[in-house]
Amino acid sequence: MASPKTVAVTGAAGQIGYSILPRIAAGEIFGPETPLVLKCLEITPVLEALEGTRMELEDCAFPLLKGIVCTDDPRVAFKDCDLIVLVGSKPRGPGMERNDLIRENGPIFVGQGKAIAEVAKPDVRVAVVGNPCNTNCLIAMHNGGSVPHENWTAMTQLDHNRALAQIAVRSGAEFSDVRNTIIWGNHSSTQYPDWHHATVAGKPAAQAVGDDDWLRGEFITTVQKRGASIIAARGKSSAMSAANAAIKHTRYLYQGTAEGEWTSMAVASDGSYDVPEGLICSFPVRCPGDGTYEIVQGLEINDFGREKLAKTLAELQAERDTVKDLLG
Repeated sequence: MASPKTVAVTGAAGQIGYSILPRIAAGEIFGPETPLVLKCLEITPVLEALEGTRMELEDCAFPLLKGIVCTDDPRVAFKDCDLIVLVGSKPRGPGMERNDLIRENGPIFVGQGKAIAEVAKPDVRVAVVGNPCNTNCLIAMHNGGSVPHENWTAMTQLDHNRALAQIAVRSGAEFSDVRNTIIWGNHSSTQYPDWHHATVAGKPAAQAVGDDDWLRGEFITTVQKRGASIIAARGKSSAMSAANAAIKHTRYLYQGTAEGEWTSMAVASDGSYDVPEGLICSFPVRCPGDGTYEIVQGLEINDFGREKLAKTLAELQAERDTVKDLLG
């Protein structure tokens, strides 16, 4: 059996944490031959609830789980970690604007970035789930010392899955028939869900759906506003689907994307597709399975797509400007 991997999860007693921890412990990220040590980080008032989560993890008796650490100290949680999943963030309150939320969460991710720089393994991978995840990732990355920028990613896998599912339902296909949807830009209502390179059972998605007006209209807005729709329906934000997306995001990093396929991740731009360098933007990426990714190159973006991409990039740049004093 391989050497244990050490994985930290922040916000571990929350809804997403509660959903993601058993799936990590069962080996869904690194595979069934890799043992794990789980480190669970929470704020001090929630440590009692976290203790209950720890007891449940013990009671599952996962064969791969070799240790559980529960703490309110990020330096304890992140010490010698191979993978850190930053789930915990302050939710938006009544009347709070997005920029207010960014400013509230910013200092949290400054501190976590610095702690990662101090105590995590030099080649640690960090996946940011807590919203607004693109800008939270940008803040943590800029405070992450010598940890390479390419080691930081933010999750748009949930949006990717939502786009895939909408196309499958609309075309009457199985979810597994749909490949290569793309999420461009920000994990927000400005994101651009792109179907132009997607296929359904090998056919172009546009052909399988057969409704260009729907694709250019309702499809995009449904994906953009899906989170709000779920809150309206169940009175709580997405948890099961968000945890599932976080598992898929990190599993792609360590087990790879299938031949000829890609997924969507928000990563530090290298200038591809004219996205300003260094901006944490969602792109189509392929993963070889060694913890790295590469941005898929050479995809055509038509005028419609360029207009949508420009809008989401403008929002990302405005968010970056809002937190420029936090960028190390």
